[in-house]
Amino acid sequence: MEQTKSKKIRLGSGKKRNPTWLTASICLSEAHKHAYHYEGKDYVSININIADAPNDYGKDVSITLNDYKKATNETTDLPF
Repeated sequence: MEQTKSKKIRLGSGKKRNPTWLTASICLSEAHKHAYHYEGKDYVSININIADAPNDYGKDVSITLNDYKKATNETTDLPF
């Protein structure tokens, strides 16, 4: 099964303060565009990545949209 890479949608960034504490900001305007509704509430699935070194702005945490979609196999002519 082949997966194609799409451009990551950046939702925010932050800093690793210590091994167990991250601080970050999320752009709600962008996140809201990708929200899904479940049991009366809105959710956004995200990826939080910790970089080995800070970027030019001192940020070492990135938050991107998790746009993974499980592949559906709609083939009905299976050999078993």
